[in-house]
Amino acid sequence: MLNEAVDALQLNPDGHYIDATFGRGGHSRLILSKLSPQGRLTAFDKDLDAIAEAATINDPRFNIRHEGFSHLGELPASSASGILLDLGVSSPQIDNAARGFSFRGNGPLDMRMDTTRGQSVAEWLADASIESMTEVIREYGEERFAGQVAKAIDRWRNERGPLGSTAELAEVVASAVKTREPGKDPATRTFQAFRIFINAELEELQQALVASLKVLQPGGRLVVISFHSLEDRIVKQFIAEHSREVFDRRAPFAEPKAMKLNALGRVKPSEAEVSGNPRSRSAMMRVAERTEVPA
Repeated sequence: MLNEAVDALQLNPDGHYIDATFGRGGHSRLILSKLSPQGRLTAFDKDLDAIAEAATINDPRFNIRHEGFSHLGELPASSASGILLDLGVSSPQIDNAARGFSFRGNGPLDMRMDTTRGQSVAEWLADASIESMTEVIREYGEERFAGQVAKAIDRWRNERGPLGSTAELAEVVASAVKTREPGKDPATRTFQAFRIFINAELEELQQALVASLKVLQPGGRLVVISFHSLEDRIVKQFIAEHSREVFDRRAPFAEPKAMKLNALGRVKPSEAEVSGNPRSRSAMMRVAERTEVPA
């Protein structure tokens, strides 16, 4: 949804835009191609490979921060003409077995977006309780066999030692998940759960959405692309909450608090895009506009 997302920003050539998930720079490069010499683009990413890719962009209008998008709130108030968040894991991350995001190729059980900070999945699983694993798998993976998967991981640890590879984790999950939707690997939901948990993805998304209200200028666009229901639910509810006037029931005659966003709808990928990139089939793009800030 490259062109759709950038079009949804309704670019002002002289504006300051935020690509909060640089990835491999597709959105950033397209935005830069539409900005004037006075325009600016600030990007964020936690991934060292993304930072290295960003270093190839030799453009004085561009800068990148080696941080997650939860740091959006550090930017000056009303400084951004638009913010784009393309959530989840990127195709290069999935395809690189060494990152540990996918069960399709064997690699170390890492899954960190930023490999310089925090625990890997393997380190967390080494001594996580059955209760903690069950909660994570159920909450972030929406896996109905969460308890069985957690117990299977515990049995593996007791019999063979800590899990260290994606192939081992996929094997354990397959032993516990007996049925799955046609065409879906038994490990899909568990891998998603551990990735979301270890990177605190939903918490970071909530922080970034709140920060966007401060950083966006009146009339600035918020464009968010999500790839699973947990993310999309947070975005949908956030936009809905801030797209209505708020009345104080304790003061029924007081003026309502003005809405902060104007919801502009949602967009799904075209059939042509899904055909060319099957991973996009679950994408959902939601767009909102910052309303005028009352004096």
